[in-house]
Amino acid sequence: MKVFGPDLSKLVKFLTYGVYRPGIQMRRNSWQDGVLGTNCPIQPKKNFTYQFQVKDQIGSFFYFPPLNFQRESGGFGAIIINNRNVIAIPFALPDGDIVILIGDWYTQNHTALRTILDSGEELGMPDGVLINGKGPYQYNTTLVPAGIEYETINVDPAIHFFRSKTYRFRVHNVGISTSLNFRIQGHKLLLVETEGHYTTQQNFTSFDIHVGQSCSFLVTMDQNATTDYYIVASARFVNESVWERVTGVAILHYSNSKGPVTGPLPLPPSDIYNQWSAMNQPRSIRQNTTASGARLNPQGSFHYGSINVTGTYVLRSLPPVMIDGKLRATLNGISFVNPDTPIRLADMHNVKGAYKLDFPNKPLDRTPHKDRSVVNATYKGCIEIILQNNDTRMQSFHMDGYAFFVVGMDFGQWTESSRNNYNKWDAISRCTTEVYPGGWAAVFVSLDNVGVWNLRMENFDRWYLGQETYMRIINPEENGDTEMAPPENIIYCGPFRACRRNQKALLQWHWSVRLPTRRLYLHDYLNFLAQQLFNLPSQVLQE
Repeated sequence: MKVFGPDLSKLVKFLTYGVYRPGIQMRRNSWQDGVLGTNCPIQPKKNFTYQFQVKDQIGSFFYFPPLNFQRESGGFGAIIINNRNVIAIPFALPDGDIVILIGDWYTQNHTALRTILDSGEELGMPDGVLINGKGPYQYNTTLVPAGIEYETINVDPAIHFFRSKTYRFRVHNVGISTSLNFRIQGHKLLLVETEGHYTTQQNFTSFDIHVGQSCSFLVTMDQNATTDYYIVASARFVNESVWERVTGVAILHYSNSKGPVTGPLPLPPSDIYNQWSAMNQPRSIRQNTTASGARLNPQGSFHYGSINVTGTYVLRSLPPVMIDGKLRATLNGISFVNPDTPIRLADMHNVKGAYKLDFPNKPLDRTPHKDRSVVNATYKGCIEIILQNNDTRMQSFHMDGYAFFVVGMDFGQWTESSRNNYNKWDAISRCTTEVYPGGWAAVFVSLDNVGVWNLRMENFDRWYLGQETYMRIINPEENGDTEMAPPENIIYCGPFRACRRNQKALLQWHWSVRLPTRRLYLHDYLNFLAQQLFNLPSQVLQE
């Protein structure tokens, strides 16, 4: 595994934060997931070492701080997991790997953006798009002032006269809320992978990458090598005349280039007012069923379409509304509030009322409200999740701990008859899918990863406003094989904040008794701590 990005130690001096890695499945180990429902945040001037395996995974991913809009201020970087040497990749070995991080950008910092949302307003149009953390090349003297630092990607055009070099571009949308169209002037993008799964290979002149998504393209340096070329990431599905400034521009520089790039940017897709046409692109992404990923057996050997579906969840998202005087976003009418104690930690210590296992499996006709409702899922079940976007803007849906099969996508309201058009053979498997406004997407998930896993809208403003929940998947016959024990360096918070200095002894005791065989109420537990860990009389904590 290779990691490309900033030194996160710079964050610990000032921020309460965590680190999340979308697409890395943390098999049997939701203790390391990094979001508030599974981990207490890392406190300022403290550190935490995440320990996890990337077993049975390959591909292109990234990491970022998930709390309080911190991703807007940076702290993100790329993760590359390569195939083992004994497993061939389904294309010729590229001549190099190039990481491209694209994302919308606001001049205001993450605390100011939170203040905007907390005041009941929406964020509005971003101030630009960054490519690898840098501003746009001055392609237009009116829109782009001089002196802005921009990204340059250096490449070699050819190995010899008969063969041009081919590079693997790993592109990640690390932004806050804006879908972006990615393109390289004069070059074709051969899609080969999305978030850890190889795709059937097809060429695109441009490609839509939505918030939180990752894609790999093979790009051959077969153009006139005496000039440079534009690399562009521009806002998608917006009024382009108004959003013209929301464009990131980098330079593709051939090693024997004789001069800078000139002329206008390559045009974006012309289907802005024809989203039916735009949806054909994600619908065309199919899994390469004969390629091998992390294992020798082909990706298509898992016949998801023949598995019995044990449950269906219809998750409906709506535009934000005012709840208790604050702007909030909902799924099925519930705006999620993170518990004081992370869910699995609350399980381990039998904290009563930390959350509720009552998330509805379909929208209910009731007043939107805030709650701590969690999905109570069945281990080894296979569920169908319908993502109904009744909002007015494009959304990205993400699930931690899993990759799901995107079996269907369309406009209008999903109905049971929509299943007739599902792709049950070669649907792409990924962890983040787009859901068009006024449309739906359907995914299948095989629940074989024990733990507590976040379901959310990846658009940060909606996520911050409560458009998320968690799925609790517990093996009732747990013997240590399907879920790892909590790490010795686990962070405590909420009612257990005072237990940090004795956490090792605390963990040893609790993991030895196993939750199904012993139940403690919170006051019993605190009395035990007083006697066993702090050498205090139990009555000290009675008050």
